[in-house]
Amino acid sequence: MSKMIRVEGHSDLYRDDDTGAIVNCDTHSYDQYVKMRSEKQRQKNEIEQMKRDICEIKSLLMELVNGNGSR
Repeated sequence: MSKMIRVEGHSDLYRDDDTGAIVNCDTHSYDQYVKMRSEKQRQKNEIEQMKRDICEIKSLLMELVNGNGSR
């Protein structure tokens, strides 16, 4: 099992002794990033739905204006 060595001057960074890889162990910042990314995706989905709704409303209005929507 590899040993994690703290990187000097960085409280959340560790170096994997076997691979030399730097590992960020700041779970709080990662959780914030995941939350922010999820919120941006939710907003994007909401905007896309609004665009579809507007297109549908526009189409229905065009039918009414052109007389195709009469019953």
